[in-house]
Amino acid sequence: MEKLVIAYSGGLDTSYCAVSLSKHYEVHAVSINTGGFTKTEIEKIETNAYKMGVTTYKNIDAVATFYNKVVKYLIFGNVLKNNTYPLSVSAERIIQAIEIIEYAKSIDAKYIAHGSTGAGNDQVRFDMIFQTLAPHIKIITPIRDGKLTRQQEIDYLKENGIDLPWEKAKYSINKGLWGTSVGGSETLTSDKPLPEEAYPSQIKNTQEEKVKLSFKKGELVAVNGIEGKPETNIETLNNLALLYAIGRDIHVGDTIVGIKGRVGFEAAAALIIIKAHHLLEKHTLTKWQLQHKEYIASFYGMHLHEGHYLDPVMRNMEAFLQSSQDTVTGDVTVSLKPYHFSLDGIVSKHDLMSAKFGSYGEENKSWTAEDAKGFIKILGNQNKIYTQVNSEFKN
Repeated sequence: MEKLVIAYSGGLDTSYCAVSLSKHYEVHAVSINTGGFTKTEIEKIETNAYKMGVTTYKNIDAVATFYNKVVKYLIFGNVLKNNTYPLSVSAERIIQAIEIIEYAKSIDAKYIAHGSTGAGNDQVRFDMIFQTLAPHIKIITPIRDGKLTRQQEIDYLKENGIDLPWEKAKYSINKGLWGTSVGGSETLTSDKPLPEEAYPSQIKNTQEEKVKLSFKKGELVAVNGIEGKPETNIETLNNLALLYAIGRDIHVGDTIVGIKGRVGFEAAAALIIIKAHHLLEKHTLTKWQLQHKEYIASFYGMHLHEGHYLDPVMRNMEAFLQSSQDTVTGDVTVSLKPYHFSLDGIVSKHDLMSAKFGSYGEENKSWTAEDAKGFIKILGNQNKIYTQVNSEFKN
């Protein structure tokens, strides 16, 4: 039989795919760890994969890759989709798709499969990456093509001797380095919030705690003075902040397939880092850098969300974002509190809020009163000319 690689999560959909496709192909299952997997969970997924009839199972650690290729630029751009969502899951899917297709190419697979339905965003992200990087590998999607219901999948697996507990959890949880998505019946409507128990992390600390975040050229290099790799620091901060149940919200946005979507999420580290990083930028970048970064980052986030990661314009935008971080170095102090956080301030040798040039609203040291009058006169010149030329047209 010919080789087929399946993007395997261990859930009902990918288990159905593994069992049904193993009857016709030599199935190689692969999972991509972009954060959130424990050793025990990986071992359980592997055990179940072999029960589904796969020939081999591989778990690829892509946490560092995920940070270096995607998360780093989301931080540089302070990317929050619709000013809310840090692209936790959509960003992961891009790296997962790239790693899976590269693995398929490495073992010379002729086919590749995933368990997406025809109603979501992931089908677009996976297919676009797969067909771009390996157009010669045929994509197979049993759930989407068969329009299968959950019960049909369960019945099929039972008929084939796979009788695992497939009860649908009340809430769907997807955990990764950059956040955890939470879906439930409430997110299928427009009016209901997720209840407290829906979130995987519950409040355990009520005493305010200060945390020092150290950035070097835009990257988080230390937490409370302890240096580490940025992806490790993200996990460290997340573990601290989740004790306060920080980072909860519900995102409403436009899906790639044209319908509105609503999803809950818990992304403590992502939200704190983005806000802290943005504050440091406000002190260390010029107003024109900040202005142009804002719209470029918005485009970057949108293209990433919609699966256009491989378009060369993404490398162009990444180059701009990277170059903007040369002076974004310093410490940001954050106060963690129950359900929220606040930014206390920054310390940086690149701080443009330097008292030697003047204190806003208090004292000017670099110009005279006459300089100010002349500046204001010229600054308003265009408005004066327009108003006087067009005065006769006023009502």
